[in-house]
Amino acid sequence: MILVWAGFIAFILGLLALDLGVFNRRHHVPSGREALLFTAGTVALALGFVALVYVAYNAHWQGLGLGVDAIDGRPNNGHTAAIKFLTGYIVELSLSMDNVFVIALIFQHLHVPPKYQHRVLFWGVLGALVMRGVMIAGGAALVARYHWVMYAFGAFLIVTAVKMLTTPERATSPEERWIVRWLNKHARVTADYHAEHFVVVTNGKRWLTPLAVALVLVETTDLVFAVDSIPAIFAVTADPFLVFTSNVFAILGLRSLYFGLAGMIAKFRYLSVSLAIILGLVGLKMLLGRVVAAWLGEHQNALTLLVVAVVLGAGAMASIVADRRRPR
Repeated sequence: MILVWAGFIAFILGLLALDLGVFNRRHHVPSGREALLFTAGTVALALGFVALVYVAYNAHWQGLGLGVDAIDGRPNNGHTAAIKFLTGYIVELSLSMDNVFVIALIFQHLHVPPKYQHRVLFWGVLGALVMRGVMIAGGAALVARYHWVMYAFGAFLIVTAVKMLTTPERATSPEERWIVRWLNKHARVTADYHAEHFVVVTNGKRWLTPLAVALVLVETTDLVFAVDSIPAIFAVTADPFLVFTSNVFAILGLRSLYFGLAGMIAKFRYLSVSLAIILGLVGLKMLLGRVVAAWLGEHQNALTLLVVAVVLGAGAMASIVADRRRPR
């Protein structure tokens, strides 16, 4: 199985190198059309990967699908693995929407020049891949060894969903405030930007630039959101390869989603409601895993995918209708 993991990671690193070294070699502000095209490209890659997952798990490449999935107690064949990957991808991508809004607030608060925002997001995505890989490895090991962890994850997601529905949104998070204070206290931070540099040397001393502060905040934001999103995908599957790959494809689309949706995200007023409902339903599925499995049987994964798609679609349509009815 090592070859499969190594091949996938090499493929992702190749995509990132192509992005930074070819498509975005020069600093510029991606247009809305460019961002949406890149988003469409990442979605196409994810859908193509669904077909690859189907073939790989049917043929058990490098032992894929031979182990028992701790969530439903059965090995994954090509059909179940493909549905679980697609469900996990949609769940992670939808939960990234809130992340896009927070990143937009960070860039606005720090006055990050638009042409350098891509650089922050690129390195932020790279750091998020490493960070989530570690969290997924730990979470998969816990779920495989201690089944009660699923109930803890489920309860946590339900509490989070309730907080999302009852807590008013704030312009800045407490994490942003204390991190900025800590950096200003323990590191030398320049007042001005120095082109695309994160660190500059002045009078023999190293200084962080505001761009580095933005990067730290973006990484911290992803860590906070990962605490919600990673337990959510463990309601779908505990297969580490499916969990990791679905997370990776969702994160790849995060950067282009930002440039494509940052200006429109405020119009989707019911997005947070949809995400809270999804988290709540996923949490209930974790708590009632055996009851759900006995009731829905082999169709539970397909129905989970359908429910997630319907909730997201309903939230988007309700937001569009409310925006059209709002007085100008």
